[in-house]
Amino acid sequence: MKNQIEDFYQKSQKEEKLIIGLMSGTSMDGLDIALCSFKGHGSNTEIKLLNFKTGDYSETFRKQVKGIFSKREVDLEMVCLMNEQVALTHAALINEAIAEWGYQNSQVDFIASHGQTIYHAPKSLHQQQGLPNGTLQIGDGDHIAVNTGIVTLSDFRQKHIAAGGEGAPLAVYGDYLIFSKTGEDRIMLNIGGIANFTYLPGDLDASKVFSTDVGPGNTLMDQYVQKHFEGLYYDKDAAIAKRGHVNSALLEALLANDFFKAEFPKTTGPELFSLAYLELAQQESNTQNLSPEDVMATLCHCSAYGIIEAIKRALVKLSNPVLYLSGGGMHNPLLLSLLKQELPQISFKTTADLEIEPDAKEAVLFALLANETLSGSQTYFGEREGVPSVCMGKISLPK
Repeated sequence: MKNQIEDFYQKSQKEEKLIIGLMSGTSMDGLDIALCSFKGHGSNTEIKLLNFKTGDYSETFRKQVKGIFSKREVDLEMVCLMNEQVALTHAALINEAIAEWGYQNSQVDFIASHGQTIYHAPKSLHQQQGLPNGTLQIGDGDHIAVNTGIVTLSDFRQKHIAAGGEGAPLAVYGDYLIFSKTGEDRIMLNIGGIANFTYLPGDLDASKVFSTDVGPGNTLMDQYVQKHFEGLYYDKDAAIAKRGHVNSALLEALLANDFFKAEFPKTTGPELFSLAYLELAQQESNTQNLSPEDVMATLCHCSAYGIIEAIKRALVKLSNPVLYLSGGGMHNPLLLSLLKQELPQISFKTTADLEIEPDAKEAVLFALLANETLSGSQTYFGEREGVPSVCMGKISLPK
């Protein structure tokens, strides 16, 4: 153990570190793998995205994860087994990516693994008296470390909760260090399963920075497509939604939840925005007989509304901000057109304009969180609820 700790210490002190960041989101379309080079830390961080790919999941693996995903009652044996299986699958995909990029595993210093979220339970969602915020990501870090031979940092969200946060969103930490720019107010909008954004002030005052979930991004649309359109996992190019018409009664029912009115920062997940949520909204609006195309069109407008209204609330204090997009939802042309139509005062760009591939952004952010922990640094965000100034990630040694 002493030799391993000494080796870990030497790697953490390197002037330039190679860190692989991993992200597997609620869509479960694959594992995002980002190989990054880091120099420095904190506000002096220099980062380069060297390689990126999304490793494909098998249909069997995807079904196994979905069998325990976002459900209040599951087979506990499968949760136990999939904690290991997710890690083994991720380790195999990492090994393949490293070889494909022409590296040896020994050249990579660290892995930063987000894991696979299977349940997210902030107090605002579970509402059980006397119980804390909770979240659970599976994909054990020890298994990744042993099967890749690379020191692995994982389970980042637990420290956030332990220090008073809700475990999400964590983008605020990386967004501030990577993307802040003097003289330009920025909104970093990520449209994944859940849509969230980070506000970055042009005066670089960390105490003003905040990140918040705003509502469903792709999760409701993806879940509906997977149930009603065999062989499809998402509505590519909004082809289905474009054939439908928005139903105002259903849209109103979808947006009636108190989450949309809650103050920032807030967090949510597919535990709330599920097919059961849609079914209840259809019952309340008497719209059970809508065509699948009309439902998809309405779900797309629901996602757009949550984003639009949240950004409008933030705009009260801003002038001429620039919005930078990332996440799978940015590829939905109908969703994007709705955002641009309702937010004409905002300039829309993507993180590619900031030299980070949009689809890689979340994986890169977890690599940065690992770099901050390895450097022993933490940015002070002020004494604010929900944004603790902490280092995150448990450390797993390969031997």
